[in-house]
Amino acid sequence: MLIQLVEAGESPRSHAPEGLAIGIDLGTTNSVVAFSKNQQPIVLKNSLEQTLMPSVVAYGEEDTMYVGKDAEDLIASHPDWVITSIKRWMGKADTRESITRLHINGRTKTPIEISAEILKTLKHQAEQRLGHSITQAVITVPAYFDEAARLATKEAARLAGLNTLRLINEPTAAALAYGLDHGVEGIYAVYDLGGGTFDISLLRLTKGVFQVLATGGDTALGGDDIDHAIVTHFQDQFGPLSDTESKQTLRTARQIKEYLSTHDQGTWSIAGIKDCAFDQDTLTQLSMPFVKRTLDICRRVLSDADFNPTDIQGVILVGGSTRMPLIRQQVGHFFEQLPLTNLNPDEVVALGASLQAEALTQGSDTLLLDVTPLSLGIETMGGLVEKIIPRNTPIPAHRQQEFTTYQDNQTAMKIHVLQGERERVEHCRSLGEFDLKGIPLMHAGSARIMVTFIIDADGLLTVTAQEKATGIQQTVEVKPAYGLSEEDLQRILLENAHYGAQDITERLQIEARLQGEHLLQALEKAL
Repeated sequence: MLIQLVEAGESPRSHAPEGLAIGIDLGTTNSVVAFSKNQQPIVLKNSLEQTLMPSVVAYGEEDTMYVGKDAEDLIASHPDWVITSIKRWMGKADTRESITRLHINGRTKTPIEISAEILKTLKHQAEQRLGHSITQAVITVPAYFDEAARLATKEAARLAGLNTLRLINEPTAAALAYGLDHGVEGIYAVYDLGGGTFDISLLRLTKGVFQVLATGGDTALGGDDIDHAIVTHFQDQFGPLSDTESKQTLRTARQIKEYLSTHDQGTWSIAGIKDCAFDQDTLTQLSMPFVKRTLDICRRVLSDADFNPTDIQGVILVGGSTRMPLIRQQVGHFFEQLPLTNLNPDEVVALGASLQAEALTQGSDTLLLDVTPLSLGIETMGGLVEKIIPRNTPIPAHRQQEFTTYQDNQTAMKIHVLQGERERVEHCRSLGEFDLKGIPLMHAGSARIMVTFIIDADGLLTVTAQEKATGIQQTVEVKPAYGLSEEDLQRILLENAHYGAQDITERLQIEARLQGEHLLQALEKAL
């Protein structure tokens, strides 16, 4: 049986465009491209027979550019040419109106342009291996990427010559690969700690249906933070490092982590000093604060879904950072079971993306039901937020709610779209606003304004407002010019937990006051 997933609000139509499609894991530290045929996914190697391509771009002299391993090798000699961890900048902006621009060796580049070079190289790698032109891809993103970061990813793909068939969340892609490979069913947790981002998702796997129950994460928490902690450790030992020494030591820090994943201790050359010792105990001490932050997020997600760790049938590890013995030990202790490590944590996300790419072009008997990470709604009278799509709603999603006017002869209504968990507008994030004009002259409360929220399978939002008597309507695609920072995401969830009861009390007071004012107005008219 073929199950076809279409966008919310659309009619079923073919999702099988012509041509081959690949799956891409656009990672912070490394990126991977894969291809699936007959539900048998494989990772496509590069000319060096390597599956992982460093997500590194370097801009040299006279318009020369290097991507991947060639760029990474320049860190030692020309660190000022090199850009790493660009994924952390996707969707970010210097101001609310201006996208971030990076200055590298006399050139000015946006994160979108830099990411496009990585995607272009992966596209070429796939074409060389498959012997065909590639124009379509499924690209994975962290579950906690907001609208701005998702749009930036799609734009980077467009610049690279790729049509993005779908953006899917990294933990969902991993579960898809794991579920099809092992035929597992039940409630599973996907713990995804990569170089720059962390996600935890709870999924129910049942006969080919992959339903995300709850998700959480931090878009600025990953192996990079451990690397920087190692660099700081050496700075405490040897004093301040120059910019060149810092970038070189950062690369050495990654080598230290990889080596200590299978050894107890070793020595490295740091800032010109040879044989600097570093052991597993020191790495554990530096890494533990970041590991605890991931487990705190796991605890919140379990609470959201009303589960205990013992309710989880299995824990899937994703991301290169999960190779660290400390992380496997701590995750196992938290969930009270040994994590599953059957598939390569560096490759499993790309494998899942390629399976989805095959499904969208050739058909499949699997169905992905992802969720939106934060609630979406509009502003109402009194500065309150009316949530239309609650957090952890499966997507694609289509929700409608009817609103009315507050004053007599009101001919326009401002639709202010918000994202967040609090009850007051001032505590939520503004995504955009527009005016619905041309409302007929009526008494307050007589007009009927239908507001529709549609989230597509990529997690992108469209809002429509329509006055039902005249049929006039206004539609806007929400395209914020800036993204949520790590602090924003954490603040939204923590403040919701801390101020939840207080917010509800304030909301009830405001609603009571508004109702009282409305009754007074009605009484004055009657008199």
